[in-house]
Amino acid sequence: MADPKGFLNHGREVAKTRPVGERVKDWNEVYVPGSLLPIISKQASRCMDCGIPFCHNGCPLGNLIPEWNDYAYREDWTAASERLHATNNFPEFTGRLCPAPCESACVLGINQPPVTIKNVEVSIIDKAWEAGGVAPQVPERLSGKTVAVIGSGPAGLAAAQQLTRAGHTVAVYERADRIGGLLRYGIPEFKMEKRHINRRIEQMRAEGTRFRTGVEIGRDIKAADLKKRYDAVVIAAGATTARDLPVPGRELKGIYQAMEYLPLANKVQEGDYVTAPISAEGKHVVVIGGGDTGADCVGTAHRQGAASVTQLEIMPRPNDERHPTNQPWPTFPILYKVTSAHEEGGERIYAASTTHFEGDEDGNVQWLHLAEVEFVDGKLTQKPGTERKIPAQLVTLAMGFTGTDRVNGLVEQFGLELDERGNIARDADFQTNVPGVFVAGDAGRGQSLIVWAIAEGRSAARGVDRHLTGASDLPAPIRPTDRALMV
Repeated sequence: MADPKGFLNHGREVAKTRPVGERVKDWNEVYVPGSLLPIISKQASRCMDCGIPFCHNGCPLGNLIPEWNDYAYREDWTAASERLHATNNFPEFTGRLCPAPCESACVLGINQPPVTIKNVEVSIIDKAWEAGGVAPQVPERLSGKTVAVIGSGPAGLAAAQQLTRAGHTVAVYERADRIGGLLRYGIPEFKMEKRHINRRIEQMRAEGTRFRTGVEIGRDIKAADLKKRYDAVVIAAGATTARDLPVPGRELKGIYQAMEYLPLANKVQEGDYVTAPISAEGKHVVVIGGGDTGADCVGTAHRQGAASVTQLEIMPRPNDERHPTNQPWPTFPILYKVTSAHEEGGERIYAASTTHFEGDEDGNVQWLHLAEVEFVDGKLTQKPGTERKIPAQLVTLAMGFTGTDRVNGLVEQFGLELDERGNIARDADFQTNVPGVFVAGDAGRGQSLIVWAIAEGRSAARGVDRHLTGASDLPAPIRPTDRALMV
């Protein structure tokens, strides 16, 4: 145990953010560089090393949280990094992007603010990178087996790294022009600077993983050809089919899916454009969807100089605190969350449904018409007399995803079966109905969190390794049927 009285002596402190007026003028990460290290040992000391550490169960990776909290408290950063990497390939990603279900399951959180697990995690890995402690792990011998991984998001990268380290020759295929999937083009720079992805890719290259960008399986390479070329295939293509909003006026210009809008801002930071082809500059922006992707659109619009930003959510405003009956500890509660993007301004409207869009004579969207909704007999129903309109010259749809891509032919060409939710079906080893073809991440689970994606990639890698060699020592943190700790 780090400090038996740590949780009594120290309150919760989190990473400090830069002033709003400063950070909206650039695309750097919102946090004050170096602000965690002076406080992180005290924060780690708040961990009680519980007899039953529920944080392990809150995290699908099974992170050894009390152990690396103890090492961080003692400032043994080498040991802390080793325990962190024992269960997580990419802690610098999760430490920045994960909503931290581990903290919701923290035992201290029953009656106090929980341990800042996420901040401790990112401090350990940043310290490890600075000290040169993250080295390539080259396999001692090669198996002679080859694996293709389709998709380079967190699930695909985790599976590729695990399989490479097991001695297999792995090639990652990515249809975009750069490796990273949604980490690269879905996550804004102000949430995670892409240098973190770049150095992991270099580590993986040094270990032996090969990367092929600008190649879409199903179009550029047929599934049958890929299957002939490799001994096994891992599909980690994500759930990229966006949920649409079929209301009158949807065809107007200026209405985009979030994943049409966000990648262009990231491409500006990569140097591909001087200004984004779709920009919020000087426009009244409406973001439809109250989740993390919606918040990413809000923060991006602020940095592009939007005249106003309004975020709509069809569900009622969540509670500020956990409901003891409906969302009891240690489940992951749905709470009112103020992200760094929300701190920067804009309006949030809850319990509102879009009825239609209105445009000008040139077919550009100008107004969004909405109405308040309420639950009646368990169904969301429009409240009479609540209709109104708000200015909307740029609208982004951030309402989630409905499944993996069916347009490029990948599913049909492989002959894959889907489950009742439209995801690619798989067995206990993450293998599809096609022998030698496996699936990991959102393509098999549906839209989920980054920690679930990495956990799936690690577990699928074990299934592939066992398929290729007859046995495997690789860890498998989750089963494909496991679900988040929620009610």
